[in-house]
This record gives sequence, C-alpha cells and structure tokens, in this order.
Amino acid sequence: MFGDHFGLNIVHVPAEDRFLSALAGENDPEAKRKIIGRVFVEVFDEEALKLEDVKWLAQGTIYPDVIESAASATGKAHVIKSHHNVGGLPKEMKMGLVEPLKELFKDEVRKIGLELGLPYDMLYRHPFPGPASACAYWAK
Repeated sequence: MFGDHFGLNIVHVPAEDRFLSALAGENDPEAKRKIIGRVFVEVFDEEALKLEDVKWLAQGTIYPDVIESAASATGKAHVIKSHHNVGGLPKEMKMGLVEPLKELFKDEVRKIGLELGLPYDMLYRHPFPGPASACAYWAK
C-alpha cells in the first residue's frame, strides 16, 4: 500500500513464525502484548543492522497509544494496555525517533491525512496485522 502510493522501498520481514512461537502457550492479553513488543524489538534490531546510513525511525504512535500505556513510559499511571511502540524501543538505538502524530487522536490524523491528499482507503483501513490480532489468538 505505502510502496504503491509513495514509491517507498518497503522491506517485508517474514517473522511470523518467531512471533507465533513466542506466543505459543500464552493466553493473557497483556502478556501477549509484552511478548509482541519484545520480539518486535529483537526483529527490528536485527533488520536495522542490515541497513546502511539510516538516521531515523518514523513511527505512527498516536495519543491514545501514549495514554493507554502511560505507566510504561512514565511509571506514574496505571497501564490500560501496553503498546510496543511506546517505551519499548532500546535506549541505545543508533537512529533518532520521529513520532509526528504522537499528540494527535485518530480522527485528527485522518483529517490531516485527507487535507494532505492521502487516499481515503489508506486512512480508514483497519490496522492489520497488529498486536490486537495476536491478543485474540488462542494459545495451543
């Protein structure tokens, strides 16, 4: 989707087996989110080492992500649910982090996207696959 619309060089990492094997036997949704966050960082670190001259990681973190996982970022609030993109990246990352949507709600992000001319189907698609899908996955 993003490569088609913007001519980006998207790298697909076939890591589903790593995620599924790490999730095997776990039924607790919050534990699953933590596992997903850990495996995400492991895979990200491995893949980042393969890239040359990368200075920035852009993430689509939005304000509800920050609110829901406030304790993981600040330690001063109760976690509603954790998010792999809030406070989950290693502090010693060699690249900077850019989160331009971090203080916006989803409806605000969509409004801005429409004003910028982004395709409607991109802005209103269901974010899949994602951690919520794995939390619905029953352990075997």
